[in-house]
Amino acid sequence: MATAVRLQLVFRPTKPAAPCHRRLSSAPPAWSRRPPDPRSIVAAAAGGGSSSPSSRSRRPQQLQSSSTAIRESKQQVTLKLTYLEINSWVWEVQQQGQAQAPVRILVDPLVVGNLDFGAPWLFDGAKKNPKVKALGVDDLLAPEARPDLLLITQSLDDHCHVRTLTQLSARAPDLPVVTTPNAQPVLDSLPTPFRRVTYLDPGQSTVVNQQVRVLATAGPVLGPPWQRPENGYILMAAAGAGAGDGDESGPGLLYYEPHCVYDRSFLEDKRLRADVVITPVVKQLLPANFTLVSGQEDAVDLARLLRARYVVPMSNGDVDAGGLLATVLTKQGTTQSFQALLSEALPQAQVLEPTPGVPLQVQLQLDDIIDG
Repeated sequence: MATAVRLQLVFRPTKPAAPCHRRLSSAPPAWSRRPPDPRSIVAAAAGGGSSSPSSRSRRPQQLQSSSTAIRESKQQVTLKLTYLEINSWVWEVQQQGQAQAPVRILVDPLVVGNLDFGAPWLFDGAKKNPKVKALGVDDLLAPEARPDLLLITQSLDDHCHVRTLTQLSARAPDLPVVTTPNAQPVLDSLPTPFRRVTYLDPGQSTVVNQQVRVLATAGPVLGPPWQRPENGYILMAAAGAGAGDGDESGPGLLYYEPHCVYDRSFLEDKRLRADVVITPVVKQLLPANFTLVSGQEDAVDLARLLRARYVVPMSNGDVDAGGLLATVLTKQGTTQSFQALLSEALPQAQVLEPTPGVPLQVQLQLDDIIDG
């Protein structure tokens, strides 16, 4: 009965809402090589933030939108975005001219078994790319690849994958985690829970290694309309070395929400922008036009809203799928049709298609006037 209820929440239409490394004997994957660096996460403290009864959680900072700070920045930032299929990514953020090592962020990891939501007879999805499919938790935690942060967008298994998180937390319990409060029951139930968890509601943020601010945005509601939305995120460049926790005027680097479901009023009210938007562009539909994953014109509208320079399409429905749902799940649109729509609405934006397992490097020149 519990599985049926969970699957009912997973496959209902989505809608927007009104925070011991193990060395491998083999060579690390090519995308994972970087100099060793210390791991730390600085949680911004402020009133009105989300609180958790767990002593492991941290209090985030609430983003304010009452004023506009305008200043110039000539910062250069290099992003390396490695797609690990389904909803999994490794992001690397390097600010030029700074002595610190890049910030590495592991996103919605799924590297242990398939995606089946606990009911493989209903849906069983396997990754396609052999290189990505061969990756395991030890690869993600190799000294050359170890993340500074684990970022989780949603509480369901395609984002908060219990089998993967069980192994991750056992090997690296002190890995900092940023996630939605909706995922707390899952994280608390792990045999070895993570010790450094920051729960962010939309509008709250935290800082990683004094370099990157992670701001939670409103994603889909998976349940009744009054339920807390899941999270999307915007990565923002910290306003300079030694910037205070209260400084949220840094530029938006990257936006990510894996269902292309967003709260327009939230993004508009906060006057947010992001140079890079990672989003699905192909819609995934169930019978009766139930939308599992949006895209196409909604992805174009998102890119325009955030004034994106680059759109990186993710193909989270491109899996070897079995089970009953796989026979009725349909797709609408293509990357090419999305690109045609985008070129009309936002001709200056570029589409950058990632190859799974291969780092996609994006150079950003943050020299525009920034609205904070």
